[in-house]
Amino acid sequence: MNPIHDYYNAYDEDNRFASNHGRVEFLTTMRYIEQYLRPDMRVLEIGAGTGRYSHALARLGYTVDAVELVRHNIDIFESHTTPDERVTVRQGDALDLSEFADGTYDVTLLLGPMYHLFTVADKVRALSEAVRVTKSGGVICVAYCMTDASILDYGFKRGNALGLLQKHMIDDVTFTAHSEPSDIFELVRREDIFALTKNLPVTRMHYVATDGFTKYMQPEIDAMDGETFDLYLKYHFFLCERPDFVGITHHSLDVLRKDA
Repeated sequence: MNPIHDYYNAYDEDNRFASNHGRVEFLTTMRYIEQYLRPDMRVLEIGAGTGRYSHALARLGYTVDAVELVRHNIDIFESHTTPDERVTVRQGDALDLSEFADGTYDVTLLLGPMYHLFTVADKVRALSEAVRVTKSGGVICVAYCMTDASILDYGFKRGNALGLLQKHMIDDVTFTAHSEPSDIFELVRREDIFALTKNLPVTRMHYVATDGFTKYMQPEIDAMDGETFDLYLKYHFFLCERPDFVGITHHSLDVLRKDA
């Protein structure tokens, strides 16, 4: 089977945001999405997983269409759908949104596919498709997995750095990460993200460290009481766009506006 299908068939994606540390990424992403929502807007989520964002937005009253590659995730998505939600989900690929017309959506979310695309051509194609189906002046939110947080955490903190070097998964001069589809996740840096969009008709509105330092402190954050967690979240929101902070995040969010 496809490695991505195998991974999500076994991984509990539906509960990824259940813990305090997972909620930081979810709440930060929602905070930026909601800045651009207005009544009666239409939302497309590409790579919707089990539907945490799609359902959250549908329950706020928005019309949401979702596309997801993995059938297992779609089954869970559908099991969470309530009769009052204006939400649809279908199986599809971020690289081919031909069933959707140009300029259809006010907000387009690409919050998972870029984790699993391993060539520049595929990344640009997915971004181009997301931009194409978005209205002029609409917003595209794109999530990425970041190189340096993974090297620091999985590599050095967990003792795997020399193994990654021996497998040629990191460079010993630039510490660039090298992933294959069998590795499931593709890792990038901010300069890689910015290069992908330089020829697209978009303007960058925000570049956000969606979990920032959170995963380095995962046990401590998960143990926080409600008042302390709210204070941590407030602090994280204060920091999450600071240029001297964004480089250490495990996940980032690129918020783009389609040019008129």
